[in-house]
Amino acid sequence: MNRKHPSLVPLLLTASALSACGGSSHSSLSGSSALGRGALLQNPPTLMSSITAQSLAAQLTADATPDGAQSVLSSVLTIAGVPQCDINIYHVEYVTVGGQGESTTASGALMVPTGGGAACSGPRPIVLYAHGTQASKTFNIADLSNSENAEGILLAAFFAARGYIVVAPNYAGYDTSTLPYHPFLVATQQADDMIDGLSASRSALNSISSSMMSMMSQTSDNGQLFITGYSQGGYVAMATHRAMQSLNMTVTAAAPMSGPYALEAFVDAQFAGEVSQGAPIVATLTLDAYQNSYGNIYSQPTDLISAQYASGFTNLLPSTTSRSDLYSEGKLPEFALFSATAPTPAYASMTPATQPAAFAPTFAQGFGDPSLFINSYRLSYLQDMAANPDGGFPNLTTNLPATSPQVAWRQALKMNDLRDWTPSTPTLLCGGDQDPTVYFFNTQLMQSFWNSHPSSAPSTTLAVLDLDSSVSAGGVDGSLQTEFQATKAAYAVAAVVQGAIDGGASAVAGAYHETLVPPFCLGAVISFFNQF
Repeated sequence: MNRKHPSLVPLLLTASALSACGGSSHSSLSGSSALGRGALLQNPPTLMSSITAQSLAAQLTADATPDGAQSVLSSVLTIAGVPQCDINIYHVEYVTVGGQGESTTASGALMVPTGGGAACSGPRPIVLYAHGTQASKTFNIADLSNSENAEGILLAAFFAARGYIVVAPNYAGYDTSTLPYHPFLVATQQADDMIDGLSASRSALNSISSSMMSMMSQTSDNGQLFITGYSQGGYVAMATHRAMQSLNMTVTAAAPMSGPYALEAFVDAQFAGEVSQGAPIVATLTLDAYQNSYGNIYSQPTDLISAQYASGFTNLLPSTTSRSDLYSEGKLPEFALFSATAPTPAYASMTPATQPAAFAPTFAQGFGDPSLFINSYRLSYLQDMAANPDGGFPNLTTNLPATSPQVAWRQALKMNDLRDWTPSTPTLLCGGDQDPTVYFFNTQLMQSFWNSHPSSAPSTTLAVLDLDSSVSAGGVDGSLQTEFQATKAAYAVAAVVQGAIDGGASAVAGAYHETLVPPFCLGAVISFFNQF
């Protein structure tokens, strides 16, 4: 779930040339605790940058070369289509809550389409977008000059340039937020944060629309609300949809992408030896979020973290230190989640797991010494898995989280698992079944759960797109599958040309979740949303 999009860096390095005009300022929580959730802290909000449709098209064209990693940029241009609208990008700051319900602040992007085109002004739909995992505390999705902010450019190209108003929170704990931690995968808090960001952005939009500057092309909310997000954001999008449904809020349609929805099953798979890419970052963020939110995950970090990494582990992420420096300074392992020595001989076959064979190289990377977790903690977790099995992993039985998990972390995972609801509005799930970062079984488990728990609105569309399936979905989705698989193959060929000796398999695996899947899933999402 860790997001870098290395192949999009050339695009982002030049994004600032598209017309930067301003920056964000930090809003202190002082005085804001008296304000209600979703209150806008800066009115009007700060205009971060303005992008014309012509300049965005030129930038995408300039960077869309057909060879090597850049083939993905060509896909962005092809799938998103020619930009129709100019875009004003605002930095919005607002009041929200932390993992304990404490008052805090957060920020985000508000992208407003403008221009003379029929789709670029007047009443327009809103896309509420949840971003993927970020290790950098300073991350700001409204800052398109940041080379780590691929999602900002993707949102501009796929949604704002096509006439959708985009609301994209940074989440509490990032950018100007006053919260000293991030409530990573805390479902209730993350949904509250998204809802608060939406409320604040609607207030900001009203303020912008009433200004003299925007009178020439007034853009307003038409009442349609679409929710989507990728990776961590896929999980957050689904949690937000669930929360809004429980509050009887209007959701037109939703499309979570590649998220760890079946959260307990996802982490159980890691402990069973199926260690995913980026696991130390994800585990650190999750443990810290749950410790800050619930206070009972550990008495001290050495209860579960090895001595090598226990010092300074609390509130380590998100960080102002780069990931490479965190690794080189010995604060986190880059790969080794678990020891290469099994906790007991009985667990040797899952140290690491070797099946499915296609994922074995990824699993093996997650084992080494020193590891993030101590073996005694892994053993206690595995024993709890055996005594209190998840109904979706390793075997599909009830497809429910464990009834009575005893390990505190598993109790928190169960609390935040999303296998407890069914959407009553149209929903699309998108991903790829060869994803080594967020395993596609998360999507399959949600599909299975929803099929066995029908919606109270029987006409509701519940669709799943597997980009890597050999079975064509037909229509636009089928075309996206074909193009995705061709792009993946071209990526492998380019890696071989550059000296890869494994047929490009490791290059594809490394790029699969962060780079290859997002534009194609976004193509499916925009096609899905355009139906309404």
